Amino acid sequence: MSEHQQHIPSALANSGVYTAALLQQLLEQAVAAHQQGRLLQAQALYQQVLERQADNFDALHLSGVIAAQNGDAGQAVQLIGQAIAINPHQADAHYNYGNALQNLKQYLPALTSYEQAISLQPDYADAYLVRGYALQQLRRYDAALESFRRVIQLRPNDAEPYHACGLTLNKQMDYAAALTYFSQALALQAGYVEAHNGYGYALNELKRYDEALLSFSQAATLQPDSDFLAGQIIQAKLQICDWQGINDQVAELGRKIADRKKAVTPFTVLACTDDPVLQRQAAEIWTQEKYPPVNILGELVLYPHHEKIRIGYFSPDFRSHAVAFLTAELFELHNRDQFEIIAFSLGADNHDPMRTRLEAGFDHFLHVQNLSDQEIAQIARNLQLDIAVDLTGHTARCRPGIFALRAAPVQVSYIGYLGTMGAGYIDYLLADRVVIPPQAKTHYLEKIAYLPSYQVNDSRRSIADISYSRTELGLPTQGFVFCCFNNNYKLSPETFGLWMNILKLVPDSVLFLLADNPIAASNLQQAALAHGVAAERLIFGKPLPLPEYLARYRLADLFLDTNPYNAGATASDALWAGLPVLTRAGESFAGRVAASLLTAIGLPELITNSPQAYQALAVELATQPERLASIKTKLAANRLTTPLFDSQGFTSHLEAAYRQMYARSQAGLPPEHIDVSA
Repeated sequence: MSEHQQHIPSALANSGVYTAALLQQLLEQAVAAHQQGRLLQAQALYQQVLERQADNFDALHLSGVIAAQNGDAGQAVQLIGQAIAINPHQADAHYNYGNALQNLKQYLPALTSYEQAISLQPDYADAYLVRGYALQQLRRYDAALESFRRVIQLRPNDAEPYHACGLTLNKQMDYAAALTYFSQALALQAGYVEAHNGYGYALNELKRYDEALLSFSQAATLQPDSDFLAGQIIQAKLQICDWQGINDQVAELGRKIADRKKAVTPFTVLACTDDPVLQRQAAEIWTQEKYPPVNILGELVLYPHHEKIRIGYFSPDFRSHAVAFLTAELFELHNRDQFEIIAFSLGADNHDPMRTRLEAGFDHFLHVQNLSDQEIAQIARNLQLDIAVDLTGHTARCRPGIFALRAAPVQVSYIGYLGTMGAGYIDYLLADRVVIPPQAKTHYLEKIAYLPSYQVNDSRRSIADISYSRTELGLPTQGFVFCCFNNNYKLSPETFGLWMNILKLVPDSVLFLLADNPIAASNLQQAALAHGVAAERLIFGKPLPLPEYLARYRLADLFLDTNPYNAGATASDALWAGLPVLTRAGESFAGRVAASLLTAIGLPELITNSPQAYQALAVELATQPERLASIKTKLAANRLTTPLFDSQGFTSHLEAAYRQMYARSQAGLPPEHIDVSA
C-alpha cells in the first residue's frame, strides 16, 4: 500500500446529546493542531477530552489516527476500534481502521473495513484505492483492478490509480497491458518516480532492456536516491552488456550498501560484487524492507513426532526451468518410508512434460499460486509441515513472505538463490565446503548444513540424438571453440577482457555465446572490436529445448565460466554433455559454485584462483590438444562414478541433513551448523 494521509474529519461527529463547551473547544483546538501537523499538541488535547469524556468518538478516533501516523498501528487499531464501537456510521473511521490493519498486514480485516467505509460513502475514492492495495496483497488481482478502475472513474485526473493498475498487471505478468496504465499515469504526472520504475520493470520483463534502462534513468534524474533504483539501472545495463561507466556505478553501489542504503536487490548484487559481506548486507536491507518477520499466525507449537518427516518444497518453477531440471529426480528418489514429500507450487501450470513429471514425483502437489502468503503459511501449519524448503530465494517470483510468517518449525534455503537470504526466519542454508569454506560461515545469517556436495542433478536428463554440424550453428569449420551460455547479466567487463586476451592468444578460435537479446550481441561485438578482436569471432546461439541445447555442447571444446557470478545449472549442463568447464573461484557463494561442481566430479585441475591463472589455463588447454583430450577422457569416466551426478547419493545425504534438523527441532533446540559426512 502506498503512503496515504489518514483522514482527519473537518466536521466533528455528534458526540451525544450533551457536549460541554469546553470539550467542543478542546476538540476544535486539537483538530486544528492535528491538521497543522502538531501531533504532540493534538494528542495532548485529545487526551484532555478523553479524561473528561472517555467515550468521546472524535477524540478516540483521532487519537488512533495520530498513533498510526507515529507508526503504532496496534495502538491505532485499539483506539479507532473503540471509536467505531461507539459510532459505527462514520466512513472515515472505517477507512482509517482499515489502514491501520493493513499496516499490520491483516489484509482480510482491512478489506472488511474498507468495504464498510464504501457502504457508508459509495463515492469514497480513497477507500476504493486502499481496498485495491489490500486485494493486491491477497493476490486477488482481478478484484484489485476493479477497485482501482473505480477510483479512475471517480478521479480520472489522479495518476495513482493508473499506477496501481500497472503494478497489479505487472504482478499478473501482463506487462504489455501494464505499460498502458503506467503511460497514462505519467501523462498525468510526468515526475511520478514510481510510475517510471514500474514502467521500466515491465519493459525489462518484456526484454526491452534499452527502453527499461531509459525509464529507470528518468526515475534517477527525478529522484537519485529512490529505493533500490541504483541496482535496477545496473541490472538493466548488465542485461544488454552496456558496460559504459559500470565499474564506477558498481563501486558506488558498494558504498551505498555499506552505508545501509536501500540500493539494490540481493539477486542483482550477486553479479556486481564477489564480496560476501556486501552481499549479506544487501540481503538484510532488502529483507527487512520487503519481508520482515510477521507474527500474525502466532508462535508455532511443537508438533507431535511424525512417523514420516513432512518436507515441503516451495517454488514457482515446477515447470521447464533450471531449478526443475536439477531437482526433478530428487523428489522422486526421496525415501517414502521416512519422508512425506509435498510440493507447494507458486507458479502457473503450463502443462509441459516437466510439470507432468513433477506432479507425479511428489506425494502431494498443491496448487497455491493464487493464495496469499498468509493462506499458504496457514496451509503448511495445518499440514504440520516439519521442514519448509525454499527453492527460489530472492530470484524471480519469489515468495519470502510465506517464510516470514513461519510456515514450518524448520525453514531451509536451497538451489534457487546462491547466497544468504539475510532473514532470521531462514534457519539453514544448504552448501558444501567449497561454496562456503568453514571460515566464511560468518558471512551467512543462516546456519550452514554442509553436504558432501552442493548441487543436486537429474541423472535422467536426456541429450538429443542429434549430430549438429558446425555450419548449422554458424561456427567455422576449423578452429577451437570456447563457449559460455551463461545469461548476459553474468558477463562482466573484466571477464570479457580475459576472453578477448584468450582469443588473441589462440589463433582461429571463436567464442560461442548465448543470443539473449540483439542489443547485447551488438554491444559485445563492439567490445570485442575495442579489444582488437574481430566481431565475427563471437558466435551467438539461439535458445533451444533442453535435449537439443545439451547436444549443442558437443561442438564446443571448452566452457569458460564467468565472475563474480558463476555458471550453476549451465555448468552442470556442460559437464553432463561431456564439455570441460574452466572456472575462477571467487569469495562468494555465487562465485564458487562452479568450483563446487568441478570438485564433485573430480576435476579440481579446472579450478583457478586468479585472472592470470584462468587466462593461462584456457590458452594451455586450447593449444595442447593432448592435455584437453586427457581431461575429456577423465570427465567421461567420472560422469557417472563421482558425486556430481549421483542423484541417489545426494538424496541420501540431504535426508541425513533433514533428519538432524528435525531432531534438533523436536528436542526444542535452536538451529546449529550441520555436517553430513560422505
